[in-house]
Amino acid sequence: MPTKTVATINSTGRQAASFIRAASAVGWHVKAQIRSNEGLVAEELADLPNVEFIEGDLTGPDKKRLLTELFTNVKIAFINTTHWGDEVAIGKACADAAKKAGVTHFIYSSMPDHSTFGRGWRALPMWSAKFAIENYVRQLGIPATFVYTGIYNNNFSSLPYPLFQLQLQDDGGFVWQAPFHPDDPLPWLDAEHDVGPALLQIFKMGPNHWKGQRVTLAFEKLTPVQCCARFARGVGRPVNYVHGPIKIQVPIPSGYQEQLDILAETLGDRRAPYFPGLEYPREGRSIWEGYRGIEEYAREVFPIEEAANGLRWMDEPGASTPSEVADDTNGSRPMTPSGIPTPVRFSGAYTPRSHPEGLDRDFFVGST
Repeated sequence: MPTKTVATINSTGRQAASFIRAASAVGWHVKAQIRSNEGLVAEELADLPNVEFIEGDLTGPDKKRLLTELFTNVKIAFINTTHWGDEVAIGKACADAAKKAGVTHFIYSSMPDHSTFGRGWRALPMWSAKFAIENYVRQLGIPATFVYTGIYNNNFSSLPYPLFQLQLQDDGGFVWQAPFHPDDPLPWLDAEHDVGPALLQIFKMGPNHWKGQRVTLAFEKLTPVQCCARFARGVGRPVNYVHGPIKIQVPIPSGYQEQLDILAETLGDRRAPYFPGLEYPREGRSIWEGYRGIEEYAREVFPIEEAANGLRWMDEPGASTPSEVADDTNGSRPMTPSGIPTPVRFSGAYTPRSHPEGLDRDFFVGST
């Protein structure tokens, strides 16, 4: 018999899907809200034991009924709101439903509001919405923990998405151009691989240990230059960083344009920390030791995701990368040798196109 019943929303997103896989694997019953049961991730989750779908759109008129059904007989919940619809209203409705149901541990995926630090930094609008929900949850008095997730490793793509495009070069290498200062550390996270086990451990440790705390889920602390060095070792090709403006080469929603503009100012020009006042990666590693770093991701997963998106650069010869790259190791674990050809296999990889939200016109990289 399942030992716990847990509720999730936006359950085909990367964070929630990672958690559902982990929870199902240990025998927990998962009540998972989804907008649609179509798509590869929904199909995969439906085949897992102990997973029950609550299908419906939280932006629609059925929101209250859906949330009542979702939280019935539930005592723990992982909630990650997204930018579809009125995010703050949906987040507050989830918190209200959880409180009414008597949820005893509510984990919410939050982000910082940089405008609250008194440094003249502007708030990133898609992050400040989450911070507003966090404050509401605190006001309700639900036993809650707030996880702050770092930059997803799989934001990187050679497709022309803004901010994290790895632009393929004539020599077979890549260039990443972004507004982050080359020497400023950034938090990194393999969401597919590591969010689920980390959340499972937080739930197991319980609300008495984590009540009211902010927990940073970021397992590496790397500057853009260090990140590129590790990525190069993993993918076996040169990866160079260029400090420059964000390139917009595809249509994006106006809300995401505003997010990128303020990100470039606050984190780029003003050099505000990504997570002001929060410690990483030691805290995340203390919770989950089996994390997948950016080098391992670049070697084992990135070529698979690229191939699934119809790209074939990995079949062409690329410039070799020295096995020794100057890099602050930051406590990194030993990695297998670079330069070993990576076979392209499609089982076990969750690609951008695997996620139905990736086809939505309002989708942006790293949004779920």
